[in-house]
Amino acid sequence: MFEYAPAPESRDIVDIKPSYGLFIDGEFVDGTGAPFKTINPATEETLAEVATASGEDVDRAVRAARKAFGVWSAMPGSERAKYLFRIARIIQERSRELAVLETLDNGKPIREARDVDLPLVAAHFFYYAGWADKLDYAGYGPGPKPLGVAGQVIPWNFPLLMLAWKIAPALACGNTVVLKPAETTPLTALLFAEICRQAELPPGVVNIVTGAGETGAAVVNHPDVNKVAFTGSTEVGRLIARSVAGSGKKVTLELGGKAANVVFDDAAIDQAVEGIVNGIFFNQGHVCCAGSRLLVQESIAEELLESLKRRLSLLRLGDPMDKNTDIGAINSSAQLARVRELSDIGEAEGAERWSPACALPERGFWFPPTIFTGVAQSHRIARDEVFGPVLAMLTFRTPAEAVEKANNTPYGLSAGVWTEKGSRILWMADRLRAGVVWANTFNKFDPASPFGGYKESGYGREGGRHGLEAYLDV
Repeated sequence: MFEYAPAPESRDIVDIKPSYGLFIDGEFVDGTGAPFKTINPATEETLAEVATASGEDVDRAVRAARKAFGVWSAMPGSERAKYLFRIARIIQERSRELAVLETLDNGKPIREARDVDLPLVAAHFFYYAGWADKLDYAGYGPGPKPLGVAGQVIPWNFPLLMLAWKIAPALACGNTVVLKPAETTPLTALLFAEICRQAELPPGVVNIVTGAGETGAAVVNHPDVNKVAFTGSTEVGRLIARSVAGSGKKVTLELGGKAANVVFDDAAIDQAVEGIVNGIFFNQGHVCCAGSRLLVQESIAEELLESLKRRLSLLRLGDPMDKNTDIGAINSSAQLARVRELSDIGEAEGAERWSPACALPERGFWFPPTIFTGVAQSHRIARDEVFGPVLAMLTFRTPAEAVEKANNTPYGLSAGVWTEKGSRILWMADRLRAGVVWANTFNKFDPASPFGGYKESGYGREGGRHGLEAYLDV
């Protein structure tokens, strides 16, 4: 078999400091909490020591954001747009540096960080820069006003992209921001703080406080925060919804998912297989909208499974800094333990487990791409969000049965439909209770398109014109 020679990306382009402080009021300052270490999940090496923001530090950040709000919100939209365009251009200029740092801190393949994450990050800032002076025409009435200070908490699976989803619309609408990145992936957010200084963004407009759950809770619960935006687990989303209830704060929650990828008997098998692989094994399955449930029409199930196994056997798992790598490292030891636990439960409940022959590196956090067949809807592997490279395969006979099985989940973030019949795509999309339905593709994103879920996948929309509403007093 043809072997790929290693094609490593150099990490020399990134200057990782031994330690990082908090970014408050345009300056890096010490935190008063106990610092923590962020590590490379592919090697377990310590990358840097990062400050922890206490409640006192969060209060300092919110006060800085409140002070800056007066100036930033009064600024003409065309002037705010200049800063956003400048940030977008700097992100493009430093995209290789940002991609390498994202891969080191997160564990995802450099190819994905470089070719997917970074272009989308820049695109979101460009897109919302275009809206900054057109808010009167967004459909929310004349002269829509910003909310004030936005408290934002983002996850570790797409650290920089989730930052862009949150910060770009907030700033375009005239709000100021206090953002807390995930404790396992803080480094690109702190590099973004440097970009804010490089773009000469007024001090206090963007503040970044690092830490774990307690820091996030301090941001969410601060009495002078007007808007809360959270992406993460459904469990934490419930806590946030309860904590802000009755406070008058505007809230958007983008939570978990257990998306169904539905393949009909008239689908192009090879195209569907590529979509299935992209749907669940992209970013090691660390995707809220991952197509983790595969529903295949019974008559083609055997043929599709054989083709899928053949394709998985060609995926390359290993060093995320190698440009040939398809599957990188699991983000943390805690997440690896969860993926292993749910996979073992799937096997114990009677599902059949299969992974391609795959040598796992000795150091780091690794899990091979895995398929479960013989899965029942009652199995936890078909109901719980694994958030790893694990696919549960079920079958169906009729479109009605496909809809019933696809909707048989407490989640409703996304879905995929594979068929050559346009009428069937529309019929399915009308009945699937999912915020996003992809047709003959999966995991396609555009800053002009809204994204969000139903049921326990949260509420509110990010992206597009709809994403402005969450940051306007309408």
